Amino acid sequence: MGAVGTGNAEHYRWGQGCDGWHLLAGDDLSVIEERMPTDTAEQRHRHAHARQFFYVLEGEVVLEMDGAPHRLRRGEGLHVPPGAAHQMRNDSGADARFLVVSSPRSHGDRISAPANAAS
Repeated sequence: MGAVGTGNAEHYRWGQGCDGWHLLAGDDLSVIEERMPTDTAEQRHRHAHARQFFYVLEGEVVLEMDGAPHRLRRGEGLHVPPGAAHQMRNDSGADARFLVVSSPRSHGDRISAPANAAS
């Protein structure tokens, strides 16, 4: 197995112009690099089984978790435990890049959460 990066990893598009790259796509562990343009947000959701760690590589984002906003800047991260409703958004005025590490993988484990509800 060789080195992996955004140039050779499986790419997908999501939301309104956002990008994701599967750097590691195991059933027990997933590592994704994502890019969010300014003024974009993912849908609020939770995971029944997956725990996630979001780590900002570039830019600034707000990760809302259970109703509390957490502003994350380059070099900062936040753990989201299973069951916690969360939503990432980029209102910073510049693109943001971050890693999403999930164990087990979060794809297929997503449950929509109402926009104004806290867990």
